Amino acid sequence: MASDDALRLERITPDNFEAAVAVRVRPDQEHAVSPVMKSLAEAYVHARAAWPRLILDGDRPVGFLMAFFDIAWDDTGTDLRSGLWRLNIAADEQGRGYGRFAVESVAAEIRRRGGTALYVTWHPGPTGPEPFYLGLGFRPTGETSGGQTVGVLDLA
Repeated sequence: MASDDALRLERITPDNFEAAVAVRVRPDQEHAVSPVMKSLAEAYVHARAAWPRLILDGDRPVGFLMAFFDIAWDDTGTDLRSGLWRLNIAADEQGRGYGRFAVESVAAEIRRRGGTALYVTWHPGPTGPEPFYLGLGFRPTGETSGGQTVGVLDLA
């Protein structure tokens, strides 16, 4: 189980880049989340909105997350949302509290920036992360994005 005092997020740098891109989910989950390398490419292209971080337990890389802040969710640009864009917990590190830590860390950053809601999308299906997100208090909004379920967690 994760030790809360040893868990931290770190910016992706030249020093930890290889460790970040080495994070791999279970094979049955690969269809549901992009590899870290693609996420980092998207973070480069969307540098103003993306917040990529390596999840460490002590000095051991255990996962990767990428949050987004104030992305226009609609064509009018008036529905700005923040949330969890990607969550990759290493295959052999799952079930130890790292995913919960990641979501709580993104929630704290959204609150720090004045936000009151955390959005996430997930692939539906038996190997998808829906039970994980529902267990953390997310509720489906009734929307879909790219064939994925949109969920929201109230942070107020």
